Amino acid sequence: MIKFLDKKLFRYLSVFLFLNSSILPVKSSSALAAWAIKTDGTLELRTKSNTNLKAYFQKANLISGDRFWVDFPGELKNPRSIKGNGPVKEIRLGKPNKGKTRLVVEFKEEAFLNPLTWRLVGLDQNRWRIKLFNPKDPFKKIGEGVVVNRIRNIKENQKLIHKKKSDYHFLKLPDVKQNKFSVIIDPGHGGPDPGAIGIGGIRETDVVLEVSKIVKKLLSEKSVKVRLTRKNEVDLDLHPRVSFANNMDADIFVSIHANASRGKRRDINGLETFYYRGWRGRLLAKNIQKQILRVSPGSPDRGVKQGRFYVIKNTRMPAVLVEIGFLTGRLDARRLEKTTHRKRLAYAIAKGILEYLYKIG
Repeated sequence: MIKFLDKKLFRYLSVFLFLNSSILPVKSSSALAAWAIKTDGTLELRTKSNTNLKAYFQKANLISGDRFWVDFPGELKNPRSIKGNGPVKEIRLGKPNKGKTRLVVEFKEEAFLNPLTWRLVGLDQNRWRIKLFNPKDPFKKIGEGVVVNRIRNIKENQKLIHKKKSDYHFLKLPDVKQNKFSVIIDPGHGGPDPGAIGIGGIRETDVVLEVSKIVKKLLSEKSVKVRLTRKNEVDLDLHPRVSFANNMDADIFVSIHANASRGKRRDINGLETFYYRGWRGRLLAKNIQKQILRVSPGSPDRGVKQGRFYVIKNTRMPAVLVEIGFLTGRLDARRLEKTTHRKRLAYAIAKGILEYLYKIG
Protein backbone atom coordinates (compact mmCIF):
# COMPACT_ATOMS: atom_id res chain seq x y z
CA MET A 1 0.00 0.00 0.00
CA ILE A 2 1.11 3.58 -0.52
CA LYS A 3 -0.14 6.00 2.04
CA PHE A 4 0.23 9.75 1.69
CA LEU A 5 0.51 11.22 5.15
CA ASP A 6 -0.06 14.87 4.22
CA LYS A 7 -3.58 15.74 5.40
CA LYS A 8 -4.44 17.20 2.01
CA LEU A 9 -3.20 14.13 0.22
CA PHE A 10 -4.48 10.76 1.32
CA ARG A 11 -4.54 7.75 -0.85
CA TYR A 12 -4.33 4.09 0.05
CA LEU A 13 -3.40 1.43 -2.45
CA SER A 14 -2.63 -2.27 -2.14
CA VAL A 15 -0.29 -4.01 -4.53
CA PHE A 16 0.94 -7.58 -4.67
CA LEU A 17 3.03 -10.00 -6.72
CA PHE A 18 2.50 -13.08 -8.81
CA LEU A 19 5.18 -15.77 -9.18
CA ASN A 20 7.29 -17.93 -6.91
CA SER A 21 11.02 -17.74 -6.21
CA SER A 22 13.57 -19.70 -4.23
CA ILE A 23 15.94 -16.74 -3.75
CA LEU A 24 16.24 -16.06 -0.02
CA PRO A 25 17.18 -12.88 1.87
CA VAL A 26 20.84 -12.50 2.73
CA LYS A 27 22.05 -11.94 6.32
CA SER A 28 18.66 -10.81 7.56
CA SER A 29 15.46 -12.18 9.03
CA SER A 30 13.69 -9.29 7.37
CA ALA A 31 11.43 -9.90 4.38
CA LEU A 32 13.55 -7.35 2.53
CA ALA A 33 16.22 -9.23 0.59
CA ALA A 34 17.68 -6.61 -1.77
CA TRP A 35 16.99 -3.11 -3.06
CA ALA A 36 18.31 -0.65 -5.64
CA ILE A 37 17.56 2.87 -6.85
CA LYS A 38 18.52 2.67 -10.50
CA THR A 39 19.96 5.39 -12.72
CA ASP A 40 16.52 6.23 -14.12
CA GLY A 41 15.09 6.98 -10.65
CA THR A 42 13.29 3.66 -10.24
CA LEU A 43 13.34 1.87 -6.90
CA GLU A 44 13.34 -1.92 -7.19
CA LEU A 45 12.90 -4.32 -4.29
CA ARG A 46 13.30 -8.04 -3.78
CA THR A 47 11.50 -9.66 -0.85
CA LYS A 48 10.47 -13.03 0.45
CA SER A 49 7.66 -14.53 -1.60
CA ASN A 50 4.12 -13.30 -0.91
CA THR A 51 5.28 -10.41 1.27
CA ASN A 52 2.67 -7.78 2.07
CA LEU A 53 4.33 -4.36 1.89
CA LYS A 54 3.16 -1.01 3.21
CA ALA A 55 4.52 2.11 1.52
CA TYR A 56 4.18 5.74 2.59
CA PHE A 57 5.04 9.26 1.45
CA GLN A 58 5.38 12.29 3.71
CA LYS A 59 6.09 15.86 2.70
CA ALA A 60 9.03 17.77 4.13
CA ASN A 61 8.91 19.35 7.58
CA LEU A 62 11.32 21.43 9.68
CA ILE A 63 13.42 18.37 10.47
CA SER A 64 13.40 16.21 7.34
CA GLY A 65 12.92 16.52 3.60
CA ASP A 66 10.30 14.71 1.52
CA ARG A 67 10.39 11.04 2.45
CA PHE A 68 9.22 7.81 0.90
CA TRP A 69 9.42 4.64 2.94
CA VAL A 70 8.42 1.00 2.80
CA ASP A 71 7.71 -1.23 5.79
CA PHE A 72 8.44 -4.95 5.61
CA PRO A 73 7.66 -7.85 7.97
CA GLY A 74 10.63 -9.23 9.87
CA GLU A 75 13.22 -7.44 11.95
CA LEU A 76 16.36 -5.95 10.41
CA LYS A 77 19.57 -7.09 12.10
CA ASN A 78 21.82 -4.24 11.00
CA PRO A 79 20.28 -0.72 10.91
CA ARG A 80 22.30 1.61 8.69
CA SER A 81 22.36 4.81 6.65
CA ILE A 82 23.67 5.22 3.11
CA LYS A 83 24.59 8.53 1.51
CA GLY A 84 22.61 9.41 -1.60
CA ASN A 85 23.40 11.40 -4.72
CA GLY A 86 21.43 13.59 -7.09
CA PRO A 87 17.96 14.30 -5.63
CA VAL A 88 18.38 11.57 -3.00
CA LYS A 89 19.81 12.88 0.26
CA GLU A 90 20.01 9.62 2.20
CA ILE A 91 18.72 6.07 2.42
CA ARG A 92 18.09 4.64 5.86
CA LEU A 93 17.35 1.06 6.85
CA GLY A 94 16.06 0.52 10.35
CA LYS A 95 13.46 -1.10 12.56
CA PRO A 96 10.64 1.29 13.53
CA ASN A 97 9.37 -1.27 16.01
CA LYS A 98 9.94 -4.89 16.93
CA GLY A 99 9.43 -7.33 14.10
CA LYS A 100 9.50 -4.67 11.37
CA THR A 101 11.98 -3.34 8.81
CA ARG A 102 11.78 0.13 7.25
CA LEU A 103 13.53 1.38 4.12
CA VAL A 104 13.45 5.21 3.97
CA VAL A 105 14.42 7.31 0.96
CA GLU A 106 14.84 10.97 1.96
CA PHE A 107 15.03 13.56 -0.79
CA LYS A 108 16.88 16.86 -1.01
CA GLU A 109 14.96 20.10 -0.83
CA GLU A 110 15.41 20.82 -4.54
CA ALA A 111 14.08 17.43 -5.65
CA PHE A 112 11.01 17.58 -7.87
CA LEU A 113 8.57 14.81 -6.98
CA ASN A 114 5.04 13.97 -8.04
CA PRO A 115 3.92 11.27 -5.59
CA LEU A 116 0.32 11.22 -6.79
CA THR A 117 1.57 9.46 -9.93
CA TRP A 118 3.54 6.83 -8.03
CA ARG A 119 2.45 3.22 -8.38
CA LEU A 120 4.15 0.34 -6.60
CA VAL A 121 3.75 -2.62 -8.94
CA GLY A 122 4.63 -6.29 -8.71
CA LEU A 123 6.96 -7.81 -11.29
CA ASP A 124 6.68 -11.32 -9.87
CA GLN A 125 6.03 -12.92 -6.50
CA ASN A 126 9.02 -11.33 -4.82
CA ARG A 127 9.98 -8.27 -6.87
CA TRP A 128 8.54 -4.76 -6.76
CA ARG A 129 9.11 -1.55 -8.73
CA ILE A 130 8.17 2.10 -8.31
CA LYS A 131 9.34 5.13 -10.33
CA LEU A 132 10.22 7.86 -7.80
CA PHE A 133 11.79 10.59 -9.94
CA ASN A 134 13.27 11.49 -13.33
CA PRO A 135 16.93 12.50 -12.89
CA LYS A 136 17.77 15.90 -14.41
CA ASP A 137 21.46 15.20 -13.98
CA PRO A 138 23.41 11.92 -14.02
CA PHE A 139 22.37 9.73 -11.10
CA LYS A 140 24.53 6.93 -9.71
CA LYS A 141 22.82 3.68 -8.80
CA ILE A 142 22.49 2.99 -5.07
CA GLY A 143 21.60 -0.40 -3.68
CA GLU A 144 22.34 -3.54 -1.72
CA GLY A 145 22.09 -7.14 -2.88
CA VAL A 146 20.88 -8.67 -6.13
CA VAL A 147 17.43 -7.46 -7.13
CA VAL A 148 17.10 -9.16 -10.51
CA ASN A 149 15.14 -12.39 -10.37
CA ARG A 150 16.27 -15.09 -12.77
CA ILE A 151 12.78 -16.57 -12.94
CA ARG A 152 10.63 -15.69 -15.93
CA ASN A 153 8.56 -12.67 -14.97
CA ILE A 154 4.79 -12.40 -15.08
CA LYS A 155 4.66 -10.42 -18.33
CA GLU A 156 6.46 -13.22 -20.13
CA ASN A 157 4.02 -15.77 -18.71
CA GLN A 158 1.09 -13.60 -19.80
CA LYS A 159 2.42 -13.63 -23.36
CA LEU A 160 2.77 -17.40 -23.24
CA ILE A 161 -0.96 -17.74 -22.51
CA HIS A 162 -1.55 -16.68 -26.12
CA LYS A 163 1.01 -19.02 -27.67
CA LYS A 164 0.27 -22.20 -29.56
CA LYS A 165 0.03 -25.61 -27.93
CA SER A 166 3.68 -26.52 -28.47
CA ASP A 167 4.75 -23.54 -26.36
CA TYR A 168 2.66 -24.39 -23.29
CA HIS A 169 5.40 -26.46 -21.70
CA PHE A 170 6.89 -23.17 -20.52
CA LEU A 171 3.88 -22.80 -18.24
CA LYS A 172 4.62 -26.16 -16.63
CA LEU A 173 1.09 -27.49 -16.85
CA PRO A 174 1.16 -31.17 -15.85
CA ASP A 175 0.72 -33.81 -18.52
CA VAL A 176 -2.02 -36.41 -18.06
CA LYS A 177 -3.06 -39.48 -20.04
CA GLN A 178 -4.48 -38.29 -23.34
CA ASN A 179 -8.21 -38.53 -23.95
CA LYS A 180 -8.76 -40.42 -20.70
CA PHE A 181 -10.47 -37.76 -18.59
CA SER A 182 -13.72 -35.85 -18.97
CA VAL A 183 -14.24 -32.57 -17.14
CA ILE A 184 -17.29 -30.34 -16.78
CA ILE A 185 -16.62 -26.62 -16.19
CA ASP A 186 -19.63 -24.70 -14.90
CA PRO A 187 -19.54 -20.90 -15.27
CA GLY A 188 -21.91 -19.70 -12.55
CA HIS A 189 -25.07 -17.65 -13.21
CA GLY A 190 -25.77 -16.27 -16.71
CA GLY A 191 -28.44 -14.50 -18.75
CA PRO A 192 -30.90 -12.57 -16.58
CA ASP A 193 -28.99 -13.73 -13.50
CA PRO A 194 -25.72 -11.75 -13.48
CA GLY A 195 -24.69 -13.03 -10.06
CA ALA A 196 -22.73 -10.65 -7.87
CA ILE A 197 -22.34 -7.03 -8.96
CA GLY A 198 -19.10 -5.49 -7.79
CA ILE A 199 -17.16 -2.25 -7.75
CA GLY A 200 -17.66 -0.27 -10.94
CA GLY A 201 -20.50 -2.54 -12.05
CA ILE A 202 -18.29 -5.57 -12.73
CA ARG A 203 -20.55 -8.64 -13.12
CA GLU A 204 -19.88 -12.13 -11.87
CA THR A 205 -21.37 -13.79 -14.96
CA ASP A 206 -18.94 -12.00 -17.28
CA VAL A 207 -15.86 -12.74 -15.19
CA VAL A 208 -16.54 -16.44 -14.63
CA LEU A 209 -17.53 -17.11 -18.23
CA GLU A 210 -14.26 -15.68 -19.53
CA VAL A 211 -12.24 -17.62 -16.95
CA SER A 212 -14.14 -20.84 -17.73
CA LYS A 213 -13.52 -20.56 -21.47
CA ILE A 214 -9.79 -20.16 -20.91
CA VAL A 215 -9.76 -23.13 -18.53
CA LYS A 216 -11.47 -25.20 -21.22
CA LYS A 217 -8.87 -24.15 -23.80
CA LEU A 218 -5.94 -24.99 -21.55
CA LEU A 219 -7.32 -28.39 -20.57
CA SER A 220 -8.27 -29.24 -24.15
CA GLU A 221 -4.70 -28.60 -25.22
CA LYS A 222 -3.66 -31.24 -22.69
CA SER A 223 -6.05 -33.70 -24.40
CA VAL A 224 -8.65 -33.55 -21.63
CA LYS A 225 -12.25 -33.74 -22.83
CA VAL A 226 -13.94 -30.59 -21.55
CA ARG A 227 -17.52 -29.36 -21.74
CA LEU A 228 -18.97 -26.08 -20.50
CA THR A 229 -22.45 -26.00 -18.95
CA ARG A 230 -22.95 -22.71 -20.76
CA LYS A 231 -20.98 -20.96 -23.51
CA ASN A 232 -22.73 -17.60 -23.49
CA GLU A 233 -25.18 -15.47 -21.52
CA VAL A 234 -28.11 -17.84 -21.18
CA ASP A 235 -30.53 -18.51 -18.34
CA LEU A 236 -29.52 -21.87 -16.91
CA ASP A 237 -31.03 -23.28 -13.73
CA LEU A 238 -29.06 -25.42 -11.27
CA HIS A 239 -30.75 -28.74 -12.07
CA PRO A 240 -29.81 -28.73 -15.80
CA ARG A 241 -26.17 -28.07 -14.87
CA VAL A 242 -26.14 -31.12 -12.62
CA SER A 243 -28.03 -33.31 -15.10
CA PHE A 244 -25.63 -32.31 -17.87
CA ALA A 245 -22.62 -33.38 -15.79
CA ASN A 246 -24.22 -36.63 -14.64
CA ASN A 247 -25.34 -37.56 -18.16
CA MET A 248 -21.83 -36.94 -19.47
CA ASP A 249 -20.47 -39.28 -16.79
CA ALA A 250 -17.66 -36.78 -16.23
CA ASP A 251 -14.67 -37.47 -13.98
CA ILE A 252 -14.93 -34.13 -12.19
CA PHE A 253 -17.20 -31.08 -12.03
CA VAL A 254 -15.82 -27.58 -11.35
CA SER A 255 -18.18 -24.65 -10.82
CA ILE A 256 -16.55 -21.21 -11.03
CA HIS A 257 -17.94 -18.21 -9.16
CA ALA A 258 -16.96 -14.82 -7.77
CA ASN A 259 -17.98 -13.56 -4.35
CA ALA A 260 -19.68 -10.49 -2.87
CA SER A 261 -19.80 -9.40 0.75
CA ARG A 262 -22.85 -8.23 2.62
CA GLY A 263 -22.99 -4.47 2.58
CA LYS A 264 -20.41 -4.49 -0.23
CA ARG A 265 -17.56 -4.00 2.20
CA ARG A 266 -14.41 -3.14 0.29
CA ASP A 267 -12.12 -4.45 2.99
CA ILE A 268 -13.30 -8.04 2.53
CA ASN A 269 -11.30 -10.02 -0.02
CA GLY A 270 -10.24 -13.63 -0.38
CA LEU A 271 -10.42 -16.93 -2.22
CA GLU A 272 -12.08 -20.18 -1.17
CA THR A 273 -12.96 -23.56 -2.64
CA PHE A 274 -15.83 -25.81 -1.55
CA TYR A 275 -16.40 -29.54 -1.89
CA TYR A 276 -19.34 -31.63 -0.67
CA ARG A 277 -17.99 -35.07 0.17
CA GLY A 278 -15.16 -37.56 -0.15
CA TRP A 279 -11.40 -37.48 -0.23
CA ARG A 280 -11.37 -37.01 -3.98
CA GLY A 281 -13.53 -33.91 -3.75
CA ARG A 282 -11.33 -32.54 -1.01
CA LEU A 283 -8.15 -33.35 -2.95
CA LEU A 284 -9.48 -31.56 -6.02
CA ALA A 285 -10.48 -28.54 -3.93
CA LYS A 286 -7.07 -28.41 -2.22
CA ASN A 287 -5.21 -28.53 -5.52
CA ILE A 288 -7.24 -25.73 -7.05
CA GLN A 289 -7.14 -23.57 -3.91
CA LYS A 290 -3.36 -23.91 -3.73
CA GLN A 291 -2.92 -22.73 -7.31
CA ILE A 292 -5.34 -19.78 -7.29
CA LEU A 293 -3.66 -18.45 -4.15
CA ARG A 294 -0.32 -18.50 -5.95
CA VAL A 295 -1.56 -16.11 -8.63
CA SER A 296 -3.42 -13.91 -6.12
CA PRO A 297 -0.82 -13.21 -3.41
CA GLY A 298 -2.03 -10.89 -0.69
CA SER A 299 -5.64 -11.93 -1.13
CA PRO A 300 -6.66 -13.84 2.02
CA ASP A 301 -6.82 -17.62 1.99
CA ARG A 302 -10.39 -18.37 3.08
CA GLY A 303 -9.63 -22.05 2.86
CA VAL A 304 -10.97 -25.34 1.56
CA LYS A 305 -14.41 -26.00 3.06
CA GLN A 306 -17.29 -28.42 2.89
CA GLY A 307 -20.37 -26.84 1.35
CA ARG A 308 -23.89 -27.90 0.48
CA PHE A 309 -24.28 -26.01 -2.78
CA TYR A 310 -26.75 -27.74 -5.09
CA VAL A 311 -24.36 -28.22 -7.98
CA ILE A 312 -21.70 -29.99 -5.91
CA LYS A 313 -24.13 -31.87 -3.66
CA ASN A 314 -26.08 -33.50 -6.49
CA THR A 315 -23.36 -34.35 -8.98
CA ARG A 316 -22.23 -37.98 -8.92
CA MET A 317 -18.54 -37.24 -9.52
CA PRO A 318 -16.00 -35.34 -7.36
CA ALA A 319 -17.17 -31.74 -7.54
CA VAL A 320 -15.98 -28.36 -6.29
CA LEU A 321 -17.18 -24.78 -6.32
CA VAL A 322 -14.42 -22.17 -6.63
CA GLU A 323 -14.82 -18.58 -5.45
CA ILE A 324 -12.09 -16.65 -7.26
CA GLY A 325 -12.36 -13.42 -5.27
CA PHE A 326 -14.70 -10.72 -4.02
CA LEU A 327 -16.06 -8.42 -6.71
CA THR A 328 -16.94 -6.06 -3.87
CA GLY A 329 -13.44 -6.15 -2.37
CA ARG A 330 -10.99 -3.37 -3.13
CA LEU A 331 -8.09 -5.70 -3.89
CA ASP A 332 -9.93 -8.56 -5.60
CA ALA A 333 -12.17 -6.36 -7.74
CA ARG A 334 -9.24 -4.38 -9.08
CA ARG A 335 -7.69 -7.66 -10.19
CA LEU A 336 -10.81 -9.38 -11.48
CA GLU A 337 -11.70 -6.52 -13.80
CA LYS A 338 -8.48 -7.19 -15.74
CA THR A 339 -8.25 -9.85 -18.42
CA THR A 340 -4.63 -10.54 -17.48
CA HIS A 341 -5.64 -11.62 -13.98
CA ARG A 342 -8.54 -13.69 -15.28
CA LYS A 343 -6.02 -15.55 -17.45
CA ARG A 344 -3.82 -16.17 -14.42
CA LEU A 345 -6.78 -17.58 -12.51
CA ALA A 346 -7.76 -19.77 -15.44
CA TYR A 347 -4.22 -21.09 -15.68
CA ALA A 348 -4.22 -21.75 -11.92
CA ILE A 349 -7.54 -23.60 -12.02
CA ALA A 350 -6.40 -25.65 -15.01
CA LYS A 351 -3.16 -26.52 -13.25
CA GLY A 352 -5.03 -27.56 -10.09
CA ILE A 353 -7.31 -29.81 -12.15
CA LEU A 354 -4.43 -31.37 -14.07
CA GLU A 355 -2.47 -32.04 -10.87
CA TYR A 356 -5.52 -33.79 -9.44
CA LEU A 357 -6.03 -35.90 -12.60
CA TYR A 358 -2.34 -36.80 -12.59
CA LYS A 359 -2.54 -37.96 -8.96
CA ILE A 360 -5.57 -40.16 -9.47
CA GLY A 361 -4.02 -41.55 -12.68
